[in-house]
Amino acid sequence: MKKLSLYLILFLASTGVFSQSYNQYVDPFIGTSANGHTFPGATIPFGMVQLSPETGNFGWNYCSGYRYEDTTITGFAHTHLSGTGGVDLGDVLFFPYQGNQPGKFTSRFSKSTEKASPGYYTVVLSNNNIKAELTASAHTGVHRYTYTNAGASHLLIDLQSGLVDSKEELENHVSEGHINITGKNSISGYAYTSQWVDKKVFFVARFSKAFKGSHFIDGDTHRRLIIDFDTQPGEAVEARVAISAVSIEGATKNLAETINKPFNKVKADAAAIWESYLGKLKAEGTQQQKITFYTSLYHTLIQPNNIADVDGRYRGADGKVHQSADKVFYSTFSLWDTYRAAHPLYTIICPAKDGQMVESMVQHFNSVHLLPVWTLWGKESYAMIGNHSIPVMVDASLKGIKGFDKQKVFAAIKATLTQNKNPKYDWNLYMHYGYLPSDTVKREAVSRTLEAAYDDWCAAQLAKVLHKQADYNYFTKRSKFYVNLFDKSTNLMRGKLSNGDWVRPFANLDSGQLAIGGDYTEGNAWQYVWQVQQDIPGLISLMGGKRKFSEKLDSLFTMDSKVFGKGSTLDVTGLVGQYAHGNEPNHHVAYLYTIAGNPAKTQQLVRQIADQFYLNTPGGLSGNDDCGQMSAWYLFTAMGFYPVNPADGRYVFGAPQLSKITINLPGGKKFIIQAKNLSAANKYVQNISLNGVSYKKSYLTHHDLMNGGRLIFVMGNKPNEPEF
Repeated sequence: MKKLSLYLILFLASTGVFSQSYNQYVDPFIGTSANGHTFPGATIPFGMVQLSPETGNFGWNYCSGYRYEDTTITGFAHTHLSGTGGVDLGDVLFFPYQGNQPGKFTSRFSKSTEKASPGYYTVVLSNNNIKAELTASAHTGVHRYTYTNAGASHLLIDLQSGLVDSKEELENHVSEGHINITGKNSISGYAYTSQWVDKKVFFVARFSKAFKGSHFIDGDTHRRLIIDFDTQPGEAVEARVAISAVSIEGATKNLAETINKPFNKVKADAAAIWESYLGKLKAEGTQQQKITFYTSLYHTLIQPNNIADVDGRYRGADGKVHQSADKVFYSTFSLWDTYRAAHPLYTIICPAKDGQMVESMVQHFNSVHLLPVWTLWGKESYAMIGNHSIPVMVDASLKGIKGFDKQKVFAAIKATLTQNKNPKYDWNLYMHYGYLPSDTVKREAVSRTLEAAYDDWCAAQLAKVLHKQADYNYFTKRSKFYVNLFDKSTNLMRGKLSNGDWVRPFANLDSGQLAIGGDYTEGNAWQYVWQVQQDIPGLISLMGGKRKFSEKLDSLFTMDSKVFGKGSTLDVTGLVGQYAHGNEPNHHVAYLYTIAGNPAKTQQLVRQIADQFYLNTPGGLSGNDDCGQMSAWYLFTAMGFYPVNPADGRYVFGAPQLSKITINLPGGKKFIIQAKNLSAANKYVQNISLNGVSYKKSYLTHHDLMNGGRLIFVMGNKPNEPEF
């Protein structure tokens, strides 16, 4: 029945029977400027290919390969990261041109010719007036280049190009690679690259027109090929390009997705797939609100990416080729970010996919005996701290999501949290001191301790469900280690030495203390004290009760909006006082007022943050979108609640930002969220009802949401008094 429904959607979209009622609200250019680091090109939900233009290819500004303010394009590559702070991918780059070979393979372009929508991108390259169009399926990118002028037409295929940290690395990041001409209109090739991770990329390409000629421009290396076409003015040449992490054979199989489909059919199919996913949430509000909402939903669905070939073969973290039973293997797990809200969102709108992601994590563990930390193309980067595949796996387990074995999940969690496989954690040291000492660990000791304690709490909850009492007791004890770094004299989390003394001096506002290496990860003591998602009541008690806790929060939001120190400050953005919305550790913090009995403060702040840091402009995001986490915060906030503890099955109330949102749940159920009397002034919740009954809890349960029903907020312009 599900297949029939999708086929019907694809047919209706391809024949134009219905308009794309959700796709029209997506603006892929949002986040492509400033620190958003998103890309505007063609992809489908969770697809392996992200076919997108590149306007630069080295440095932190080009993590996605594209910046909106640029006016020169260097080509169109098939793999990109969305909203990260790391540089990699940009594989298999194409660049069309006419006439003589240029000294530089670049072209200027006019913004007036550049357009993008879900699954489609187009621009006119000004240098030769070539119209470029891009679309994609899961494993293939499809190009259409219309050569407007008379004269010889050419296309550069470049395996040496890629996204790297510096100009020098462009020359050496490919350790091995080669392009082969395999027919009168076909080529194949591969490249082994080393940047954020070591990876292997294989591709095959089929062209709609036979080559007139070809030649390599890099000597015997054969990684940069120019192919020539005999075209008439206004003639289009199409290219279908499949990629694989496994082999040329795998890429050839993947090419079957689009080999016999016209460009416009692939484009329509991509649009229909996006329509089906975006339609899982039906938002009502102003035009601008819908653009913010659906673009946010779009960004959350770009990744993780299924890197298994169509036959289920994938290259794992051990570098070996494995077979996936369900023919999917997900990677691009930005888990330090996405465990907070993106994965909880998947448990609502696409739980079967979330289950497959958990199974992919188990498969990853089977290869290297460690759960994913931050994986790209199946390889571990160890980019961040904690091991936040654990809350994702536990959340899915406790919510009853299918597709994996809970016993195997727990075994993988226990091994990950007790065996010294993660280079950022020495569990013997952790157990000996009850924290990671700043003079031994040297870097991020406070943040690593706090985030490990959260993972421990998650492990304990799954152990409890599986009736593993000894494991429950062990991990519950470790989940309290955060207390050992709480400094009552400042009500902040503070670095501690191996002799038990506090780190001195206590530069509590600095994002990184250079003398010892920095106790915090992309933040400071004020931003990290709230990183106790597993035990907010315990943190409230440490601070002296709800009133003092609320006052401490007040201080956070009213301090100078300034970044201090010389440590990791690029991601400390989107400031309201010392609250930094541009980076993930603070994403739950505005909701803590609700838990502390002061929900009006949460309601006021979430409106301010949503209005200030989610603008419908290329620079409209306050920081990296981080594989959809920044966008997922907005989606939950727009609905009126947020998963403060992403693994406890509760969504803490804030205030809805749109007048009505309908969640289309599996099994045909609907959960309707309505905000009566909502306006710019009426941002405060007066009362809440669930299915016609007054609702007094400070949170909504996942169980109640998934049962379907109607949640009604009555809004007003006056805040309710705190309940201290």
